[in-house]
Amino acid sequence: MDAPADAAIPAARPWVALNCAVSMDGRLAFAEGARARLSSPEDLARVQWLRAEVDAIAVGVGTVLLDDPSLRVHWELIGATGGAEPTRVILDASGRTPPKARVLDGTTPTIVATSRRSSRTYPAHVRTIVAGEGTVELARLLPELRRSGVRRLLVEGGAGVLASFARSGLFDRWTVYYAPRVIGGARAPPMVAGPESPGMEATVPLRLDGVERLGEGFVARYRPGAEPTD
Repeated sequence: MDAPADAAIPAARPWVALNCAVSMDGRLAFAEGARARLSSPEDLARVQWLRAEVDAIAVGVGTVLLDDPSLRVHWELIGATGGAEPTRVILDASGRTPPKARVLDGTTPTIVATSRRSSRTYPAHVRTIVAGEGTVELARLLPELRRSGVRRLLVEGGAGVLASFARSGLFDRWTVYYAPRVIGGARAPPMVAGPESPGMEATVPLRLDGVERLGEGFVARYRPGAEPTD
């Protein structure tokens, strides 16, 4: 994942990589968020390498509700027999993670990042971090993760979580796999959700680091960009 040298990892928060797979028209899923398997076999292997190289993987509770992911490394896809599993981090401000969700199965260390408005309790093996009053505030969560030993964090979505990291500027790398598919429609979620951008001043500038073909699709790698100066 082209993770930085130790000296480049921020002292106050983890080094954060965003990753997602979208259709050519920028959709993460089918209408209403129904799962779309957009990654090619080559991209699935790439994602497993990303997971194997980080300390933790973060998703929002919406992804848990829709996909029930394990967030484990599928070592067989990268020709390995096993290794240390990254910690699972679930962003769930109101306690909606189902009791039988795979992320709560106890097989891998799990953190639920929540807010003070949630009274939900979790199994003893699940750690909770209260990182906001009504929402999960990344500026409060990330330093706590860093203090917990998370130096490299992979964020896999969904659209609301990607929007939060992007608009806050709290990321260091963004990789996007573009699948050779067009989904279309008005109800398929875009790559980034959240408020509308009224103008260029509200957009998130990026700098392209590289493009790589994967099967019939391609991966684009970005890092935060700087606003142009006159």
